[in-house]
Amino acid sequence: MALLEIRNLSVEFDTTSGPFRAVDGVDLTVDPREVVAIVGESGSGKSVAMLALMGLLPDGATVTADRLTFEGEDLQRMPARQRRQVIGRDVSMIFQDPIASLNPCFTAGFQIGEVLQAHLGLGRRQRRERTLELLRLVGMPEPERRIDAFPHQLSGGMSQRVLIAMAIACRPKLLIADEPTTALDVTIQAQILDLLLQLRDETGMALVLITHDMGVVAETAERVVVQYAGQQVERQSVRGLFRAPHHPYTHALLAALPERAEGGRLPAIPGVVPGQGDRPAGCLFNPRCARADALCRSVAPPRLEPALGEALCHHPVREPLA
Repeated sequence: MALLEIRNLSVEFDTTSGPFRAVDGVDLTVDPREVVAIVGESGSGKSVAMLALMGLLPDGATVTADRLTFEGEDLQRMPARQRRQVIGRDVSMIFQDPIASLNPCFTAGFQIGEVLQAHLGLGRRQRRERTLELLRLVGMPEPERRIDAFPHQLSGGMSQRVLIAMAIACRPKLLIADEPTTALDVTIQAQILDLLLQLRDETGMALVLITHDMGVVAETAERVVVQYAGQQVERQSVRGLFRAPHHPYTHALLAALPERAEGGRLPAIPGVVPGQGDRPAGCLFNPRCARADALCRSVAPPRLEPALGEALCHHPVREPLA
């Protein structure tokens, strides 16, 4: 049985210009111990889709899904109290902005301990011991000192470590990591990724990794979902994606990697991800796509099926990436 199953997830926000669909028909299945990466430019709806799963979107957001289950349990029909127990204990998330995600009024140790108290019922002494253990685990320098530090006394990298410690405190079955190493240097980034994979090996935890870093994807993930303007445009195994991406957007992302440059300037994708006021007819990627024709500019590609290796494109790329 799949650990997480999402079918046709959509998210709309009420705005002064009318409703805006930020996530449009997302499908995702994650098995125990599996590492799935979600990639795409900013504005592609990656974080919004996962925040919808967590129930953390603001008022004014409308979430719909044909299926939204965790361990076979329907999260949409689950009582609020039960869902709060699942979210934070069995399903946890590392947020993208560590400084904004921490409460400035409480110490790092208090905020980690709050998770342990709410979900595991640990006493004060047990919470402090477990918090120190977690801080050491994520590589926090001088954990005995940092445990009593307030967020403004921590660097961005230290704040990120606190968030990671909070997320893994209850040994979740599914961890959603939204750019978990953004504020960290390369060495610490590698250590944190190794830690997450080690936890996966020890506990069977599954990992959904939201990232812009294709190098991280190549080293950690087993499957990749590529999102663009709220839609999933390609799903493949990591090996298949790097060898032969099918969607022109995926092809362009991989062609722009620094290691593929041959002494000249890196190729760039022209334009930007469309927002509410500039969404084109037909394929949403057509204004930026060198392969677009009249069909692409007038007719939306057929919806992706859950099978792997398919692209949301009238004219998918068939040849391997050079």
